[in-house]
Amino acid sequence: MTTTAMTTTVRPGGTLAQRVAATDWTALTAELDTYGSALTGPLLTADECRGLSALYGDDTRFRSTVDMARHRFGSGQYRYFTRDLPDGVRSLREALYPRLLPVARDWAARLGRPAPWPDRLDEWIALCHAAGQSRSAQILLRYGAGDWNALHRDLFGERVFPLQVVIGLDVPGEDFTGGEFLMTEQRPRAQSRGSATVLPQGRGLVFTTRDRPVASRRGWSSAPMRHGVSTVRSGRRHTLGLVFHDAT
Repeated sequence: MTTTAMTTTVRPGGTLAQRVAATDWTALTAELDTYGSALTGPLLTADECRGLSALYGDDTRFRSTVDMARHRFGSGQYRYFTRDLPDGVRSLREALYPRLLPVARDWAARLGRPAPWPDRLDEWIALCHAAGQSRSAQILLRYGAGDWNALHRDLFGERVFPLQVVIGLDVPGEDFTGGEFLMTEQRPRAQSRGSATVLPQGRGLVFTTRDRPVASRRGWSSAPMRHGVSTVRSGRRHTLGLVFHDAT
Protein backbone atom coordinates (compact mmCIF):
# COMPACT_ATOMS: atom_id res chain seq x y z
CA MET A 1 0.00 0.00 0.00
CA THR A 2 1.27 3.44 -0.91
CA THR A 3 0.64 6.20 1.63
CA THR A 4 0.97 9.92 0.96
CA ALA A 5 0.98 12.16 4.04
CA MET A 6 1.15 15.90 3.45
CA THR A 7 -0.56 17.94 6.13
CA THR A 8 1.21 21.32 6.07
CA THR A 9 -1.23 24.22 6.00
CA VAL A 10 -0.57 26.50 3.01
CA ARG A 11 -2.19 29.87 2.34
CA PRO A 12 -2.74 30.21 -1.42
CA GLY A 13 -3.18 33.62 -3.01
CA GLY A 14 -4.79 34.81 -6.22
CA THR A 15 -8.10 33.80 -7.73
CA LEU A 16 -9.33 30.22 -7.70
CA ALA A 17 -8.48 29.93 -11.40
CA GLN A 18 -4.94 31.17 -10.71
CA ARG A 19 -4.51 28.66 -7.91
CA VAL A 20 -5.63 25.84 -10.18
CA ALA A 21 -3.20 27.03 -12.86
CA ALA A 22 -0.34 27.13 -10.31
CA THR A 23 -0.39 23.33 -9.92
CA ASP A 24 2.36 21.53 -11.86
CA TRP A 25 -0.04 19.79 -14.23
CA THR A 26 2.72 17.97 -16.11
CA ALA A 27 3.88 16.29 -12.90
CA LEU A 28 0.31 15.70 -11.74
CA THR A 29 -0.59 14.03 -15.06
CA ALA A 30 2.43 11.73 -14.81
CA GLU A 31 1.47 10.68 -11.28
CA LEU A 32 -2.16 10.25 -12.33
CA ASP A 33 -1.01 7.96 -15.15
CA THR A 34 1.00 5.85 -12.72
CA TYR A 35 -1.35 5.59 -9.75
CA GLY A 36 -4.79 6.79 -10.86
CA SER A 37 -4.68 9.69 -8.37
CA ALA A 38 -2.54 12.76 -7.67
CA LEU A 39 -2.61 15.79 -5.34
CA THR A 40 -3.02 19.32 -6.64
CA GLY A 41 -1.36 22.36 -5.15
CA PRO A 42 -3.23 24.51 -2.61
CA LEU A 43 -6.69 25.47 -3.92
CA LEU A 44 -8.51 26.87 -0.87
CA THR A 45 -7.48 28.89 2.17
CA ALA A 46 -8.28 27.69 5.69
CA ASP A 47 -11.06 30.30 5.97
CA GLU A 48 -12.57 29.18 2.64
CA CYS A 49 -12.47 25.57 3.81
CA ARG A 50 -14.24 26.45 7.04
CA GLY A 51 -16.82 28.47 5.11
CA LEU A 52 -17.66 25.50 2.90
CA SER A 53 -17.88 23.14 5.87
CA ALA A 54 -20.27 25.57 7.59
CA LEU A 55 -22.68 25.27 4.64
CA TYR A 56 -23.48 21.71 5.71
CA GLY A 57 -26.19 22.91 8.07
CA ASP A 58 -27.92 25.13 5.48
CA ASP A 59 -30.75 23.01 4.05
CA THR A 60 -31.39 25.50 1.24
CA ARG A 61 -28.05 24.63 -0.33
CA PHE A 62 -28.77 20.95 -0.91
CA ARG A 63 -31.19 18.86 -2.96
CA SER A 64 -30.81 15.66 -0.92
CA THR A 65 -29.02 14.06 2.03
CA VAL A 66 -27.70 10.49 2.09
CA ASP A 67 -27.27 8.46 5.28
CA MET A 68 -24.58 5.99 4.27
CA ALA A 69 -25.40 3.38 6.92
CA ARG A 70 -29.01 3.24 5.76
CA HIS A 71 -27.92 2.38 2.23
CA ARG A 72 -25.03 0.16 3.39
CA PHE A 73 -22.50 2.54 1.80
CA GLY A 74 -20.52 2.71 5.04
CA SER A 75 -21.18 5.13 7.91
CA GLY A 76 -21.49 8.90 7.79
CA GLN A 77 -23.45 11.37 5.75
CA TYR A 78 -23.18 13.44 2.60
CA ARG A 79 -25.32 16.07 0.88
CA TYR A 80 -25.78 16.87 -2.81
CA PHE A 81 -25.72 20.57 -3.64
CA THR A 82 -28.56 22.04 -5.68
CA ARG A 83 -27.72 23.23 -9.19
CA ASP A 84 -27.36 26.73 -7.72
CA LEU A 85 -23.80 26.05 -6.57
CA PRO A 86 -21.84 28.26 -4.17
CA ASP A 87 -19.56 30.61 -6.13
CA GLY A 88 -16.37 28.89 -5.01
CA VAL A 89 -17.62 25.43 -5.91
CA ARG A 90 -18.74 26.58 -9.35
CA SER A 91 -15.48 28.45 -10.02
CA LEU A 92 -13.29 25.52 -9.00
CA ARG A 93 -15.22 23.13 -11.21
CA GLU A 94 -14.98 25.49 -14.19
CA ALA A 95 -11.24 26.04 -13.66
CA LEU A 96 -10.42 22.34 -13.20
CA TYR A 97 -12.36 20.98 -16.18
CA PRO A 98 -10.03 22.29 -18.95
CA ARG A 99 -7.00 21.01 -17.01
CA LEU A 100 -8.48 17.52 -16.74
CA LEU A 101 -9.87 17.40 -20.27
CA PRO A 102 -6.55 16.58 -22.04
CA VAL A 103 -6.02 13.65 -19.67
CA ALA A 104 -9.56 12.39 -20.25
CA ARG A 105 -9.12 12.55 -24.03
CA ASP A 106 -5.69 10.91 -23.91
CA TRP A 107 -6.97 8.04 -21.76
CA ALA A 108 -9.94 7.54 -24.08
CA ALA A 109 -7.60 7.37 -27.09
CA ARG A 110 -5.37 4.79 -25.42
CA LEU A 111 -8.38 2.63 -24.53
CA GLY A 112 -10.04 3.02 -27.93
CA ARG A 113 -13.09 4.73 -26.46
CA PRO A 114 -15.14 7.72 -27.63
CA ALA A 115 -14.18 11.10 -26.18
CA PRO A 116 -17.52 12.97 -26.14
CA TRP A 117 -16.35 15.85 -23.95
CA PRO A 118 -16.43 19.31 -25.60
CA ASP A 119 -13.98 22.08 -24.73
CA ARG A 120 -16.42 23.86 -22.42
CA LEU A 121 -17.88 22.44 -19.22
CA ASP A 122 -21.28 24.06 -19.81
CA GLU A 123 -21.53 22.34 -23.21
CA TRP A 124 -20.72 18.98 -21.62
CA ILE A 125 -23.27 19.50 -18.85
CA ALA A 126 -25.87 20.36 -21.50
CA LEU A 127 -25.18 16.97 -23.10
CA CYS A 128 -25.66 15.32 -19.70
CA HIS A 129 -29.01 17.06 -19.30
CA ALA A 130 -30.09 16.03 -22.79
CA ALA A 131 -29.38 12.42 -21.76
CA GLY A 132 -31.60 12.76 -18.68
CA GLN A 133 -28.78 13.54 -16.21
CA SER A 134 -29.91 16.93 -14.89
CA ARG A 135 -29.32 16.81 -11.13
CA SER A 136 -26.20 18.25 -9.47
CA ALA A 137 -23.66 15.65 -8.38
CA GLN A 138 -21.46 18.01 -6.33
CA ILE A 139 -21.11 16.65 -2.81
CA LEU A 140 -20.29 17.91 0.67
CA LEU A 141 -19.36 14.99 2.93
CA ARG A 142 -19.20 14.80 6.72
CA TYR A 143 -17.67 11.97 8.76
CA GLY A 144 -17.49 11.61 12.54
CA ALA A 145 -15.57 9.15 14.72
CA GLY A 146 -16.24 5.60 13.54
CA ASP A 147 -17.52 6.67 10.09
CA TRP A 148 -16.15 5.32 6.81
CA ASN A 149 -17.04 5.03 3.13
CA ALA A 150 -17.18 1.73 1.25
CA LEU A 151 -15.22 1.31 -1.97
CA HIS A 152 -17.34 2.48 -4.89
CA ARG A 153 -17.55 4.48 -8.13
CA ASP A 154 -19.52 7.68 -8.75
CA LEU A 155 -21.37 6.68 -11.92
CA PHE A 156 -24.75 8.38 -12.26
CA GLY A 157 -25.77 7.53 -15.84
CA GLU A 158 -24.40 6.85 -19.31
CA ARG A 159 -22.64 10.23 -19.53
CA VAL A 160 -19.44 9.95 -17.48
CA PHE A 161 -16.36 12.15 -17.14
CA PRO A 162 -13.44 9.88 -16.22
CA LEU A 163 -11.82 12.10 -13.57
CA GLN A 164 -13.05 13.84 -10.43
CA VAL A 165 -11.60 15.82 -7.52
CA VAL A 166 -11.99 15.66 -3.74
CA ILE A 167 -10.79 18.57 -1.59
CA GLY A 168 -9.94 18.29 2.10
CA LEU A 169 -11.67 20.91 4.26
CA ASP A 170 -10.22 20.03 7.68
CA VAL A 171 -6.69 19.60 9.05
CA PRO A 172 -5.69 15.93 9.38
CA GLY A 173 -4.09 15.13 12.72
CA GLU A 174 -5.74 18.18 14.32
CA ASP A 175 -9.43 18.19 13.37
CA PHE A 176 -9.58 14.43 12.87
CA THR A 177 -7.46 11.27 12.76
CA GLY A 178 -7.82 8.34 10.39
CA GLY A 179 -10.09 8.97 7.41
CA GLU A 180 -7.52 8.41 4.68
CA PHE A 181 -8.73 8.46 1.09
CA LEU A 182 -8.50 4.90 -0.25
CA MET A 183 -8.18 3.54 -3.78
CA THR A 184 -7.95 -0.01 -5.07
CA GLU A 185 -6.85 -1.06 -8.52
CA GLN A 186 -7.90 -4.39 -9.97
CA ARG A 187 -4.88 -5.74 -11.85
CA PRO A 188 -5.12 -8.36 -14.60
CA ARG A 189 -4.44 -11.88 -13.31
CA ALA A 190 -3.06 -10.48 -10.03
CA GLN A 191 -4.21 -9.31 -6.62
CA SER A 192 -5.54 -5.77 -6.29
CA ARG A 193 -3.24 -2.88 -5.42
CA GLY A 194 -4.27 -0.34 -2.78
CA SER A 195 -3.25 3.21 -1.88
CA ALA A 196 -4.08 5.54 1.00
CA THR A 197 -3.79 9.33 0.79
CA VAL A 198 -4.04 11.87 3.59
CA LEU A 199 -5.93 14.89 2.21
CA PRO A 200 -4.29 18.14 3.33
CA GLN A 201 -6.64 21.01 4.08
CA GLY A 202 -7.33 23.04 0.95
CA ARG A 203 -5.68 20.69 -1.52
CA GLY A 204 -7.43 18.51 -4.05
CA LEU A 205 -6.91 14.92 -5.03
CA VAL A 206 -7.58 14.20 -8.70
CA PHE A 207 -8.59 10.58 -9.20
CA THR A 208 -10.15 8.30 -11.76
CA THR A 209 -13.90 7.86 -11.73
CA ARG A 210 -13.86 4.21 -12.81
CA ASP A 211 -10.57 2.99 -14.37
CA ARG A 212 -7.22 3.99 -15.87
CA PRO A 213 -5.23 2.78 -18.89
CA VAL A 214 -2.34 0.42 -18.21
CA ALA A 215 0.22 -0.89 -20.69
CA SER A 216 -0.16 -4.54 -21.67
CA ARG A 217 1.34 -6.93 -24.21
CA ARG A 218 -1.49 -6.08 -26.59
CA GLY A 219 -1.24 -2.32 -26.16
CA TRP A 220 -3.45 -0.68 -23.54
CA SER A 221 -5.98 -2.26 -21.23
CA SER A 222 -8.36 -0.94 -18.59
CA ALA A 223 -7.58 -1.27 -14.88
CA PRO A 224 -10.83 -0.90 -12.88
CA MET A 225 -10.49 1.27 -9.77
CA ARG A 226 -12.69 2.09 -6.79
CA HIS A 227 -12.39 4.67 -4.03
CA GLY A 228 -13.54 5.06 -0.43
CA VAL A 229 -12.52 6.42 2.97
CA SER A 230 -10.92 4.56 5.88
CA THR A 231 -12.48 4.71 9.34
CA VAL A 232 -12.27 8.09 11.05
CA ARG A 233 -10.76 7.41 14.48
CA SER A 234 -11.50 10.74 16.12
CA GLY A 235 -12.87 14.21 15.35
CA ARG A 236 -14.83 15.31 12.31
CA ARG A 237 -13.80 15.20 8.65
CA HIS A 238 -15.38 17.29 5.84
CA THR A 239 -14.57 17.06 2.15
CA LEU A 240 -15.87 18.63 -1.04
CA GLY A 241 -16.45 16.29 -3.97
CA LEU A 242 -16.34 17.76 -7.48
CA VAL A 243 -17.85 15.54 -10.19
CA PHE A 244 -17.80 16.61 -13.82
CA HIS A 245 -21.00 14.91 -14.94
CA ASP A 246 -24.51 15.34 -13.55
CA ALA A 247 -26.81 12.68 -12.12
CA THR A 248 -30.11 11.16 -13.19
